Amino acid sequence: MAEFKGIPILQEPRPIRSGDKYTTAQGFTAIKDGVKPRTAVHAAAPTVATPVLRKPSWLRAPLASGKEFAAVREIVRTHALSTVCEEAKCPNIGECWNAGTATIMLMGAVCTRACRFCAVDTGNPRGWLDANEPENVARSVELMGLKYVVLTSVNRDDLPDGGSAHYAAAIRAIKRRNPRTAVEALTPDFQGVLRDVHTVLDSGLDVFAQNVETVRRLTHPVRDPRAGYEQTIGVLRAAKAHRSSVLTKTSLMLGLGESDAEIHQTMVDLRAAAVDILTLGQYLRPTPNHLNVERFVAPGEFDQYRDWALALGFLECVSGPLVRSSYRAEQALERNNAGLDNAALAGARRGS
Repeated sequence: MAEFKGIPILQEPRPIRSGDKYTTAQGFTAIKDGVKPRTAVHAAAPTVATPVLRKPSWLRAPLASGKEFAAVREIVRTHALSTVCEEAKCPNIGECWNAGTATIMLMGAVCTRACRFCAVDTGNPRGWLDANEPENVARSVELMGLKYVVLTSVNRDDLPDGGSAHYAAAIRAIKRRNPRTAVEALTPDFQGVLRDVHTVLDSGLDVFAQNVETVRRLTHPVRDPRAGYEQTIGVLRAAKAHRSSVLTKTSLMLGLGESDAEIHQTMVDLRAAAVDILTLGQYLRPTPNHLNVERFVAPGEFDQYRDWALALGFLECVSGPLVRSSYRAEQALERNNAGLDNAALAGARRGS
């Protein structure tokens, strides 16, 4: 212990930093923000370091503050919930929580996978689950008075069923307490095991989502090796075949080095799997240890991509720089790009 003139100096342990390995409250180890420290690289050539691009003005998000924000945060803390809003460092947390909505993350905050775009902590929970979580989530939805809730989760490859039964229990608990609340489940791929996919689909949900994340060529190294372009599309195809009344949905990040032709081909592949809803948003590097941004897609380009998607037959494509898969999810079928005005964003850019 350090001393000053013979007086012991108590030293506080330093805060956990991005890329650090630490021990969770449940006793297993994890890596903060999902990836170890490394030089920033780009997806198309992952061994090559690239300069960091300056963020454009249209990517400025509202500050996370306000009365409703504080109320939602209190409910989240009281019921020991994890939210993807916090864990994935979503730029829209202020807007969404002030609107009284949140995307709840099931099965803890540590993922068994290590995707290079994602800031969720990575580790092996070794089968740990909170048995009280389904009822806690249902009570929270009731307290927040939500008409539409999105449930998502970490990947749990350590569980025999990937956590599908836990997902189903949470959805059923929500429907018991809140029968008029629509439930969207943004799930893992369950390693392509369709039995587990069906477990979630048979629980009474309204929208089933699984994110393809990027174009085929960039799937690796953007996503964990256990994920796959065809695997995700196969899950979405099987979901629609099993429950045709359930809407299917997926999301694509842009700015990782994909071409326009690859974006269009991904849309074609998704429509061939009967996917109903597509969201398109700008990839933003969550920490210096994650994949670099290759380009910032202009607001007008997002409008163009939305036009492509609608022409291919998607029921809706919510497309804009700050769009994430669950952003304004309850507005997805209003056919107005969830109220986004990309032209106004472009105008703000010219005026800045």
